Amino acid sequence: MDASESSESPRWLLLIHQLPAKPAYARVKIWRRLKGLGAVTVKNSVYALPSNADTREDFAWLVQEIVELGGEAFTCEAALVDGLDDSEVQALFDAARDEDYAEIATAARELAGRRDSLETAEARTEFITQVTRLRRRLDEIIAIDFFGADGREPAKGLVSGLEADQKQEDAVREVQSNAADAGGLKGRVWVTRKGVQVDRVASAWLIRRFIDDEARFKFVSGTGYAAKPGELRFDMFEGEFTHRGDRCTFEVLVGEVRTLSGADDPALSAIGEIIHDIDLKDGKYGREETAGIRNLIAGIAAAHRDDEQRIARAAAVLDDLYKYFTSKRGQA
Repeated sequence: MDASESSESPRWLLLIHQLPAKPAYARVKIWRRLKGLGAVTVKNSVYALPSNADTREDFAWLVQEIVELGGEAFTCEAALVDGLDDSEVQALFDAARDEDYAEIATAARELAGRRDSLETAEARTEFITQVTRLRRRLDEIIAIDFFGADGREPAKGLVSGLEADQKQEDAVREVQSNAADAGGLKGRVWVTRKGVQVDRVASAWLIRRFIDDEARFKFVSGTGYAAKPGELRFDMFEGEFTHRGDRCTFEVLVGEVRTLSGADDPALSAIGEIIHDIDLKDGKYGREETAGIRNLIAGIAAAHRDDEQRIARAAAVLDDLYKYFTSKRGQA
């Protein structure tokens, strides 16, 4: 069980070890093993993991490796009493994973920037290979992200966007051909993940306001959902509308609105910049309205557990924001 799902205070598994000075590679080997397990340092030569059956087995194997290298090691379960408290140890795990996710996000953005310049089949094949490696690395990090660090969703979105560009081209082309006829996107069931947050909330508003005023929303658990006839998935893995490159789902949908209307909507573009910075946390646009909208939508999410209620309450905020940007442009 994920340690973050426990209702009790986390109990920790500690590895306390000592290695001989030689062979020199032993320290590097054990350090890499600890990093791969997601362990964090709480004191010199003392490493921690959340205590569960899997981590106990991981540390047991590591103790054996250390002994075989001529060192000494033992593990123990610990409840923190003085010094570090549970929240501070959890923060160590989150900080380590956020650092890993930041590396993934940087690599994903670099790949996205090269996406449109692939001119040969060999270059496209190499691009797909690099995306596959990035997904594998992301999955490895998620496996040791015991508490759900903040950087997880933005990194997942960036990698999923790259995969969507490569693996879902047929589905995207079908949606784009339908976009020439507005009827192709109307009366659909729009599917997304439960527990909607800023990108999904804003995307739902955009869909219902500008694309499909008859839209019905369906909220599902997990990410591997296969669309049924009449359904379109948004802001989820392999969705027809989801993160692409460094664009959040809202920005991708704004592109569909532009295709349908044949013109840019500066007010929607401005909202897209706000949603981008809240969702991806990269400060790309730095609009002054971002912090206020972030707090408003976070407050709506905190006050309402039901996804439809979140969307309805946020829609009023986004309607007013759209009017604000429209009128602001008219006054310019």
